[in-house]
Amino acid sequence: MSSFIPFSTPEIDDSEINEVIDTLRSGWITTGPKVKKFESDFQDFIGPGVEAVAVNSATAGLHLALEALGVGEGDEVILPSLTFTATAVVVRYLNADIKFLDVDPLTLNINIDHIRSAVTSRTKVIIVVHYAGLSCDMDKILSLADELNLKVVEDAAHALPTTYKGRIIGSLQSDATVFSFYANKTMTTGEGGMVVARDIDLIKRIKIMRLHGIDRDAFTRFQSKKPKWYYEVVAPGFKYNMTDIAAAIGIHQLKKLPKFLERRQYLVKRYLNKLADLPLTLPSDDMNGGSHSWHLFIIRIKIDAKMNRDDLIQFLSDQGIGTSVHYVPLHRQPYWCNKYNLTNNMFPATDQAYLSMISIPLYTAMTDEQQDRVIKALHDALG
Repeated sequence: MSSFIPFSTPEIDDSEINEVIDTLRSGWITTGPKVKKFESDFQDFIGPGVEAVAVNSATAGLHLALEALGVGEGDEVILPSLTFTATAVVVRYLNADIKFLDVDPLTLNINIDHIRSAVTSRTKVIIVVHYAGLSCDMDKILSLADELNLKVVEDAAHALPTTYKGRIIGSLQSDATVFSFYANKTMTTGEGGMVVARDIDLIKRIKIMRLHGIDRDAFTRFQSKKPKWYYEVVAPGFKYNMTDIAAAIGIHQLKKLPKFLERRQYLVKRYLNKLADLPLTLPSDDMNGGSHSWHLFIIRIKIDAKMNRDDLIQFLSDQGIGTSVHYVPLHRQPYWCNKYNLTNNMFPATDQAYLSMISIPLYTAMTDEQQDRVIKALHDALG
């Protein structure tokens, strides 16, 4: 059999490796000058008027954003069922509750038409997920949130560098946007994330809560040439800081992001052209005058196809091709189902999509020859 084609793998070269080596030799490997540079570079990438705070995961970023917005016991947060559990679990960290919503059957983003009826006197925040890298209709969501006096947090774990109506995600008027740099994302730091916001007080709170609730960062305290040993714990914070080792990778990944996007767009165009005649629902491109980041390429098997979803996953595996499913919806997960008495028929669009979907390989280091193998295998199975 030919070599295995993974579902995803990062693209790392000597620039990241040498920066990590430089960090290791510098004598400072946790949060310090590399993190500060990465944050500054990321702010410049997103554009003026925002500040970026690096964290050790997008989960941490979502938790910090909600905490800084004052979410707590008795509050409700609206979010889609079709997302990873991290989007929801941070709400429970704060002893708040969740209203899960169905998705739009075409875009697989949160169904905006369902938001108003889900709002109660307890609702405080809407978390929107830019699923697979396709932006939600943010003008409608922000307008509705403004009308209903709700905060908006964008879960942009998939959405770098997605744009909406020509504006990059992270630069809109939502209260906070959270990005992920996990190993399979469009750029990586291994583990890591970034919170972006405009409100200075919100950013200040996030920075304090990122590191134990201490009012001074460790690099300032330990590396200063003047005594700066004194610090104050002003809140019961968390341990969510990014290391300089991780930031060293991110500095160079960010520089390559435009090239990474270009390669993903090229591979997506080939998939769309060469899979068009198969019994598949192919992913939607942006319909809001923006651009898709193409973090994922998700196909949905039509009901009249020769194979169902599970059999096709096994067939591709037998051909040495890795796949995944994004995601098992939260209403099907035992904790969430039992906690909120959720049933499949409450989420018809989400459930129908889940039962038919497969994420097929898409990553910047993927060769045309590897992609041709995936395309051929799909034709062999479904053609």
